[in-house]
Amino acid sequence: MMMNMVAVKPAWLEGLMAETFFGSCGAHENCRKNEKNVFCLLCCLSICPHCLPSHRSHPLLQVRRYVYHDVVRLDDLEKLIDCSHIQPYTINGAKVIFLNQRPQSRSKGSANICFTCDRILQEPFRFCSLSCKVDHLVDQGEDLSTILYRIDDSDFAFSQFEGLRVDVPEMMDDDQITPNSILENPLQYKGTSGSNENVGNSEISRGKEVVRKKKGTGFLGGIVLSLNNRRKGAPQRAPLS
Repeated sequence: MMMNMVAVKPAWLEGLMAETFFGSCGAHENCRKNEKNVFCLLCCLSICPHCLPSHRSHPLLQVRRYVYHDVVRLDDLEKLIDCSHIQPYTINGAKVIFLNQRPQSRSKGSANICFTCDRILQEPFRFCSLSCKVDHLVDQGEDLSTILYRIDDSDFAFSQFEGLRVDVPEMMDDDQITPNSILENPLQYKGTSGSNENVGNSEISRGKEVVRKKKGTGFLGGIVLSLNNRRKGAPQRAPLS
């Protein structure tokens, strides 16, 4: 039986779902901030911020993490592939899609579950992750070319990764999705992929400002400063009568 070639995953998609992220980069194991959190769509491999100059002319995609699971911003991912019917989540003010499934047991009487891994979903979604949707289409022999978009290098240019430069002193990591982030339920579903709601960087920026303020003098520093400014002057004696 001949293989259905239309269902074959392109190299970048296969690599994105199979690559290991957030491990230490072997080429820069002695450097700080060497976690592999960027995916090169041309080389089909994960790289760290120190590797970025070597991929300056390549299309690059940033991968983030939520509680040991890899996620990509919906705004970025839907430039590559149709993300309709995949349940998005809002984390740190931005919509994200999980790259791979997080299976859970089927709940009795559940009306809506992932077509691939049985994870409970909200209506009207049918997949919990990118891999669940892709694997389902492949199993059904569907033509993946109908959901794939042509990669526009300008959408994934090196210039978008200036914030990951490792030569900036005291570089902050607060734009990473951390285990302390709040995983909210999906926002009201609009359109085919939730792209009608534009998630800008303003909310993320406001979050950064809060973090930076917390790293300042703080409450104790304010007390010390207040006490220093309230020193008593030299005592005045009452005149002798």
